[in-house]
Amino acid sequence: MLRITVHDDPGSLTFQLEGKLAGPFVREAEDCWRRTTDAQPQKAILFDLAAVTTIDAAGKALLATAHAQGAKLLASGCLMRAVVAEITDSPDSDYGCRK
Repeated sequence: MLRITVHDDPGSLTFQLEGKLAGPFVREAEDCWRRTTDAQPQKAILFDLAAVTTIDAAGKALLATAHAQGAKLLASGCLMRAVVAEITDSPDSDYGCRK
């Protein structure tokens, strides 16, 4: 299950994702993102991934596409911070993970 909450703030749209960004939920997230941004193309786009528990290759591809189009990816936790670092090609040495 994936919950998507869109926060429409002045100057930005934040897509708060909670749950699994995997399987059929990736398409749902993409459809929501595209419909919302088509209606408001001037706003900065943020994806809040703090509550994402699972992500598959299609979910990573969606986030990579959004990032390539200017979206900012906000993450917390070991898994999502590592995924965001991989997508954005920016090393994040402070994952908060034990090695």
